[in-house]
Amino acid sequence: MNTSIVGKQFDLTEPIKAYIEGAVDALGKYNLDIISVRTVIAADEKNGKKGFNVEFAINMAHKNTIVIQQKDKDVYAAVDLAIERAKKVLRRHHDKIITNSKATEDAPLVIENQEGSDDEIVPMRLDSYKPIEVEDAMNELKASDKQFLVFHDMEDKFRVMYKKTDGRFGLY
Repeated sequence: MNTSIVGKQFDLTEPIKAYIEGAVDALGKYNLDIISVRTVIAADEKNGKKGFNVEFAINMAHKNTIVIQQKDKDVYAAVDLAIERAKKVLRRHHDKIITNSKATEDAPLVIENQEGSDDEIVPMRLDSYKPIEVEDAMNELKASDKQFLVFHDMEDKFRVMYKKTDGRFGLY
């Protein structure tokens, strides 16, 4: 990722450059194809009040450029606020990519044993995400030929009920 830092009507010091570079490096944790980040810091003085404008232009592969502008009295505060906004945008984009890729993977995943045996793992979704009573779960398990049942109980706990060999039931 290429990073450029520019100061307009503002002298960039090494601590400010290092601070911005560290903040920009933190954007890499979202594993997005960030090509470059351009940071422009401009001093702004209106009505005798000093302030700073910080602008981040984030170029990503296969996506439009994301531009974030932030104003504050303190340079470090403006950088922090702009970075938080950038993280929010990148996290939303990352989550969108993840949820879209999971939606296209609705086909069951079959993992075969490496030795070539007939064992396989087929992930499945729960039939119902609504909480049910333990007694209702036991009646459902009795009526079916399944060995176990995974469900949410009324206390919103994730539970597993299973049939024992002696005809009784166990509950985790």
